[in-house]
Amino acid sequence: MNYWVERLKPAVSRRTQLLLAAVMWTVVGALLFYFGSRWVLRSATSYAVLQVVAAAAVGAVKARLVLDRAAGRIVERIQVRGDGRCIGGFLSLKTWAVVVLMAGTGRLLRGGLLPRHLVGLLYTAIGAALLFGARNFWRAWHGETT
Repeated sequence: MNYWVERLKPAVSRRTQLLLAAVMWTVVGALLFYFGSRWVLRSATSYAVLQVVAAAAVGAVKARLVLDRAAGRIVERIQVRGDGRCIGGFLSLKTWAVVVLMAGTGRLLRGGLLPRHLVGLLYTAIGAALLFGARNFWRAWHGETT
């Protein structure tokens, strides 16, 4: 049975896994930033633009203090695992569980748990953090090409 699993799994190169991680963080970060900042700007508060800038700054700080280390661990995981590994394995099962938990939490927040304006601030900060943190994957991917 192990033979069938190995034969059927979608195996990709280390370079492809780095690209997938970079694209995932970039796309999710961009979407969160877009929707979050849109909700804040639509709140019609007089300081909405300043709030978006502040949320983005908080996100950049979070990226430097937290997400850079997480991205570094993921890049190292991908590099150590090498080529020919399962396409979804660029994240560990624990990290995939965190992704699912965060997506579920985001859904709850959008469902009315908090006012849309506050959810927008959170989304903007998290989106900025992911966008800023994605640079680690893009650098590693670029390093694989040179």
